[in-house]
Amino acid sequence: MKHQKKKNLQSILKLSFFASLVILSIVFVFHNAFLYDRPIVKIIDSSITETEKVVDQYGNEDRISTQILTGIVQNGKQKGRNVALTNQYSYSGAYDEAYQVGNEVFVSFHKNTVEAELMTGDITGVKRDKYTIIIAWLFIIVLLLIGKKQGLYTSISLGLNIILLSYALDLYVQYGFNLIWVSILLTLLFTAISLLLTNGWNEKSYTAIIATIIGTLLSVGITVFVMWLTAEEGLRYEEMQFLTRPYKLIFIAGLLIGSLGAVMDVAISISTAMFELYETNKNISIQQLKQSGFNIGKDIMGTMTNILLFAYVSGSIPILIVYLMNHSPLDFALSINLSLELTRALAGGIGIVITIPIGLYISIFFIHRKEDKL
Repeated sequence: MKHQKKKNLQSILKLSFFASLVILSIVFVFHNAFLYDRPIVKIIDSSITETEKVVDQYGNEDRISTQILTGIVQNGKQKGRNVALTNQYSYSGAYDEAYQVGNEVFVSFHKNTVEAELMTGDITGVKRDKYTIIIAWLFIIVLLLIGKKQGLYTSISLGLNIILLSYALDLYVQYGFNLIWVSILLTLLFTAISLLLTNGWNEKSYTAIIATIIGTLLSVGITVFVMWLTAEEGLRYEEMQFLTRPYKLIFIAGLLIGSLGAVMDVAISISTAMFELYETNKNISIQQLKQSGFNIGKDIMGTMTNILLFAYVSGSIPILIVYLMNHSPLDFALSINLSLELTRALAGGIGIVITIPIGLYISIFFIHRKEDKL
């Protein structure tokens, strides 16, 4: 009875600590304007002065509205002062947006009005960190409710991977490290952190790690070889040419990181299934394990390749519609917007297919080792 009460008290304390952490972090983000160097203005009044209907040369209709905003400066030397802002936004909202009372925006003041009774300025961005923290906590809470301890480790691994990615990009952008080697190192770290934290230090994790690394490197290697063999015929890099860095190198690095996610999913699925089959029936033959593994792999292969295709292609739908609305030929619109996305999907698909037998045979190797120890 005492043990149960102690356990209940520990659960209450953990829950209270977690709830306090959530509430305090959200309250802090709602009052953290002092941390920013750029002026932040909170909108307190909004009105629309006019709305104009516009039609382009291809007959596409849109509406442009002019919005007069009043806000209060939240930080810096001008804190507490009112500022008048003018905002134009379109109904389509491709490059602009309407602002509501309560929104917080970054503003650049007009220097000639700083000493005036009412300042004016231009909106340069939106402060969205409070929405980000709320969504992040909702995601973590769902993970903890469903995954419990494993959900906690998943949250930790996700946080570590985000930090690693930001540091890796900084190594490339600020210090000029070779992006391919940085991406390979990231692949190794992402794989180890994600699988060891969520699945523990065991043969199942070791199998998935080895299969993920081999499958990812092989899939990208095959893709790069085919690109070299075909002289990259049909690949359109226009969407990346605004970069001041070698965009082909960045594309290959993106292939590596992008393929990793799909390959890792397949590797852990095969590994888990194989070890679960063995633990359920330790007398199962190797031939039966292989047959079951390949059957599971076929099902995974069919769904995962389609998921990859949808995930990559869906991101290009908005810009594809823009091209078609502006009377671009269909073949040109598809090639210029989908060639890189389809290449990423194909690279991931290759990784999925080759990871199935790799994961299967590595699982059998570790199962043999377990049998030898018995």
